[in-house]
Amino acid sequence: MTPLASRRRLALSFAIVLLSMVALYLVPRGYFVAATFVSTSCMLAGAFALGSFRGRARPRPRSVALGLVTAVLLYGIFAGGAWVVSSLHPFGITSASEASIYSLISSPSNPLPLQVAVLLFDSAGFESYFRGVLQGALRPRLGALAAPAVALIDASIHIASFNMLWVGATFVTDLLWGLTYHYGKGTQASFTSHFVWDLAIFMLRPVS
Repeated sequence: MTPLASRRRLALSFAIVLLSMVALYLVPRGYFVAATFVSTSCMLAGAFALGSFRGRARPRPRSVALGLVTAVLLYGIFAGGAWVVSSLHPFGITSASEASIYSLISSPSNPLPLQVAVLLFDSAGFESYFRGVLQGALRPRLGALAAPAVALIDASIHIASFNMLWVGATFVTDLLWGLTYHYGKGTQASFTSHFVWDLAIFMLRPVS
């Protein structure tokens, strides 16, 4: 594939992913989980079309360990952030803003297997596309700085949610997962971190 054709495919895939993500914030809350499956499927398809998947990789203990460590670190950051929000209410933000995000997944109307499945797709989709494709494309020029660049892109898309706490949280999580991807040398580390954190923050013990 020529560089021009590759750039066109990347631009097309990004446009599709962008539209699917914006749709998440436009559909009624009852359709959020279904829309998430659609959006993350677009990410997975885009990553596959752009060659992000290169066969089955063996588990690398160091990458998995790094992912677990950064998941714990990120959970600690969010626990501290939840305390700040509930105690100080910066910029008028309250814990209700956090609860409104968690309830999109961890709702009694969503059976437990469905919650796990949507979090699995969320982790796989975002890491394969935002890290495996976007950060992978920027890394040759920017190195580790590709992590905050991609985090800024994802956070900017989340402005469509009109929830500034969600925007800020997206930048923080993407920054850490981007660094995990960079220093873990691939999506195995960032996927581990993302999925474990998702399970902890949405299902096991939300921090709002």
